[in-house]
Formats: sequence, C-alpha cells, structure tokens
Amino acid sequence: MPTTPNIERHPLQPFLPKNARLLMLGSFPPPKERWCMDFFYPNPQNDMWRIMGQVFFGDKLHFCTPDKRFKYEEIVAFCQTKGIAIFDTAQTVIRKQGNASDEHLEIVEQTDIAALLQQLPQCHDICCTGGKAAETLAEILHTNTPKVGEYIETTFAGRYIRFWRMPSTSRAYPLSLDKKAVVYQNMFAEVGTN
Repeated sequence: MPTTPNIERHPLQPFLPKNARLLMLGSFPPPKERWCMDFFYPNPQNDMWRIMGQVFFGDKLHFCTPDKRFKYEEIVAFCQTKGIAIFDTAQTVIRKQGNASDEHLEIVEQTDIAALLQQLPQCHDICCTGGKAAETLAEILHTNTPKVGEYIETTFAGRYIRFWRMPSTSRAYPLSLDKKAVVYQNMFAEVGTN
C-alpha cells in the first residue's frame, strides 16, 4: 500500500519590518532538529549569519555564541534596523529525504510574494539565497533567473523590482565564506542597507 507523502507547512511567520527595502528569500527551513533558534537560517552549519557578521561588522562570529549557536535577539534587532525582511519561496513542501537539501524539496505551495510586498511599501529589491529559491521566484515573477551575484529588473504586482540571485549560504555551495561575503556586500551596498 503506497504511503501518503508528508506535507510540511512553513513553521515560521514572515519577518516583515515596515521599513524593509530588501526581501530575502530562501527555499524552506531545515528540519526542526537542526535548528539552534526559532528564526530564519537556524542551522548552525548554515553561514548566513556569519556572512552578515563579516559584511556589516568585519567579524564572522559577531552573531555567534561560544557554544556555536546564534544570537537570536541581536539578529532580529539587526534585521529590523537595517530594513531586511525575510521569508521563503515555499509555503508548503514535501521533503523527499530527511535533510535540508533543496534538491530533495518538492514545493507543494509557493509563497504569495505579492501579499508579502503589500506589507513592505518601501521594498523594491528581492534577493534569493540559493538556486531553488531563485528558480521558484523566477516562476512567480514570470521572468528569467539572474546569474549568481547579479540582478534583473522586472515589474511585479504593479511595482518595479530588482531580483537578485545570491550564492547559497549552505556550506555545500562551493565558494568560501569570504568570497560569499563579498558578493553579499556588493548587493547590500547597491540596495542601500549597508
């Protein structure tokens, strides 16, 4: 008898500061047992918050605790101050294997990006933090996928948008943290969040 696939609904609410000029989108959070905080990019093996520490404070450990966790309150305050909104391109998924790999995610329901943007009146830049997220957003926006580190211009939901594709912050992505940080720094400078 065939088994019914286990559909997972996104466990977090979108993080949408009213002053946000940038919406960062991943694909979907890893399984809960890999989390070290109840926020986005919660896996200690993901380098998002190390990249942010390097870009904005010159210290990749700025948002890290001595026990290799992340400083949740500082991260939330930082994103609010900088005007960085965060969510993911998938609302519900089937995880074909029990890991965080995008290649094993089947998206059942895409996120309503237009609804997110309605809550972010100053946002004209969306960046995707990996390949699957960028492919999904390209489908939603009915446009092409930019090259890594670049953006394309489009119109969506009556708004001018720059759609950025950033290197994945997963350690599986074959680029050093320092080189990823340079790509992110260039994007933040262009957006004006630095």
